[in-house]
Amino acid sequence: MTRMLTVAAIQFAPGLSRDPLEQALILLEEAASGGAQLIILPELFLGPYFCKTQEEAHFALARPTNGHPVISLLSDWARNNGVVLTVSFFERDGPHFYNSVAMIDADGAVLGTYRKSHIPDGPGYQEKFYFRPGSAEPNVWETAIGRVGVGICWDQWFPEVARSMALKGADVLVYPTAIGSEPNDPSLDTAARWRRAMVGHAVSNVIPVVAANRVGDEDGQVFYGESFIAGPDGEFLAKLDREETAVVSARFDLEAIEKERAAWGFFRDRRPDLYGPLTESI
Repeated sequence: MTRMLTVAAIQFAPGLSRDPLEQALILLEEAASGGAQLIILPELFLGPYFCKTQEEAHFALARPTNGHPVISLLSDWARNNGVVLTVSFFERDGPHFYNSVAMIDADGAVLGTYRKSHIPDGPGYQEKFYFRPGSAEPNVWETAIGRVGVGICWDQWFPEVARSMALKGADVLVYPTAIGSEPNDPSLDTAARWRRAMVGHAVSNVIPVVAANRVGDEDGQVFYGESFIAGPDGEFLAKLDREETAVVSARFDLEAIEKERAAWGFFRDRRPDLYGPLTESI
């Protein structure tokens, strides 16, 4: 039986919005009305990207998954619309803080959370001050529309993350993102290599890849958007520019992609016995 999936990515400027949640809901409605079954929101979309600097007051933004008002609201929305959602949020678990995604199934059930595994630390992206690294288990979710693999922003630069999700049986890889200018080097524009890195994941694993970035100038840090959906051959099926507030979507035949993946033999011809250095700390 053919398994079809329509996936959508949302791009907007939560750091410039008076009510980011309200704007997200408007865009979610647009995506759902266009037939999306899986919708990806940008990283930390509930407000400005607070990780630019180290400010103790920002820890007050964190909430536990259970009882989180926005997760509860979007769980109801997902159930009412029959849509699977990834919801990025600042999670508190006792004394620990994480950059997390709640995976919400089409019936509104929260299947669990994925906590960002790779935490950046540099000018404009001082996330290690706020977030504890999470575990990569689980980051592939069995949902009503297929197996969804989730990484968060900096995770997307690591081919090991994409390959591990593919080996766990993911049908699609999704990356909520907050990336843009480098405040310490205005001449450095990473947008093109950012896209290329993820397109490589699509090609090497024969799998669709979705990235949902934010846009907007947040006090001099400019998030460059360029959200996209790539097919299993690495071709862009939908993409946005650096300023658009919009929804993009694409439709996939997951059964056909699974057959194509098997035919390429990337997993058949793997040589894990040669990959020891990949599991060693430098």
